[in-house]
Amino acid sequence: MLPTNDRLLVLAGPCLVESADMFYHVADHLCTITRDLPVDLVLKGSYRKANRTSAGAFQGIGDENALSILAQARERFGKPVITDIHSDAEAAVAAEYVDVLQIPAFLSRQTSLLEAAAATGKTVNIKKAQFMAPEDVLKAAAKVVNAGNPHVWVTERGTSFGYHDLVVDFRGLVTMRSGGYPVIFDATHSVQQPSVGATSGGKREFIPALARAAAAVGIDGLFFETHPDPKNAKSDAATQLPLLESGEVLKRVLDHWRVGR
Repeated sequence: MLPTNDRLLVLAGPCLVESADMFYHVADHLCTITRDLPVDLVLKGSYRKANRTSAGAFQGIGDENALSILAQARERFGKPVITDIHSDAEAAVAAEYVDVLQIPAFLSRQTSLLEAAAATGKTVNIKKAQFMAPEDVLKAAAKVVNAGNPHVWVTERGTSFGYHDLVVDFRGLVTMRSGGYPVIFDATHSVQQPSVGATSGGKREFIPALARAAAAVGIDGLFFETHPDPKNAKSDAATQLPLLESGEVLKRVLDHWRVGR
């Protein structure tokens, strides 16, 4: 699965698969707003959230249940789907249900996990760690390629700026593109404020501006999490884009992307 010069790859959906009804509602809306736009939509949903701030934080509705919802969405909407994996053993299991395996930022240096994802033959999307230099994510991508899988994307999601904030260095997008891999910008996790209190916070109001800026610099894809009622989302409530705002945000991003490509 490769982005094309005339269509923006869009990875979008809720942070977590909370229920079938909610996920299908989000997927239906995303399919509707992108129908006449020059984008290739990939539906996103984590089947389990392993990287939570607190031990008591909600992690999911059950692996098999959530993965089945993702697989059913692929059939129902005719779109590829992507989900995160957190351990070597999860790679082969999740690959039975989805088209793209995503490596979480905190795990992007984990060689065995990258190799396990590569072994499935699925496209592997690597989130650049918050502590990682742009050129270093290319080393992670090379681990997948060296394991026999050339289907790799790399994603910028902000860099640690002190203890509870992230900042985006847009020079990194240029550096990451020099590796020859499709580059995706994660507009929602880039505004996160990690581990503020019992949960992670964020500055949702900066999502549109950062997305437009990344598009103007030049990206192959845009990642964003969106939810019908973000403040009541079971994960990343502070940074998910309200679903009803997603269409207008995407249209404005496309205006800048046409200039930056």
